Amino acid sequence: MVGEIRDGETATVAVQAALTGHLVLSTLHTNDTSGALTRLVDMGVEPFLVASSTAGIIAQRLVRRLCEHCKESYEPSEDELKTLGLDKVDREFKFYAPRGCKKCRDSGYSGRIGIFEIMEVTEEIRDLILKNASADTIKKVSMKKNGMTTLRHDGLRKVVSGVTSVEEVLRVTRV
Repeated sequence: MVGEIRDGETATVAVQAALTGHLVLSTLHTNDTSGALTRLVDMGVEPFLVASSTAGIIAQRLVRRLCEHCKESYEPSEDELKTLGLDKVDREFKFYAPRGCKKCRDSGYSGRIGIFEIMEVTEEIRDLILKNASADTIKKVSMKKNGMTTLRHDGLRKVVSGVTSVEEVLRVTRV
């Protein structure tokens, strides 16, 4: 377990441990999963080492959970749906907004929940790492070929199911 990879030396030690058969778990500050791969290369780890030592990456953010006692439903505007990449014609959406009550101390929220992006490092992703592909290219391929769900998309699932608000998802997924 490596608390956090912050520099090239720590990254090299983590990669060497992974290459010798150890399961290495660590944190690395990036915006998303594909950014972690390019960040390791930027830290001085050779692309072939990143490609051969990484099995998967998870990005996470915490969003506030809407208070079950006072959340209010509303129909989103077309502008709001466009911002989220949704089309009103496809489906009628009901979103929820925070209101505030005594149970949530007038905040409209109670607790937190995670949103996640999980990338499996497949052979195709390894090839992209070896070619020094951009984080955007790696992300697009992982979404298209491997069905990866982005942080924002996972957050939107939680918005549509009434767990959190649009504002919360946009707040933590803005780049």
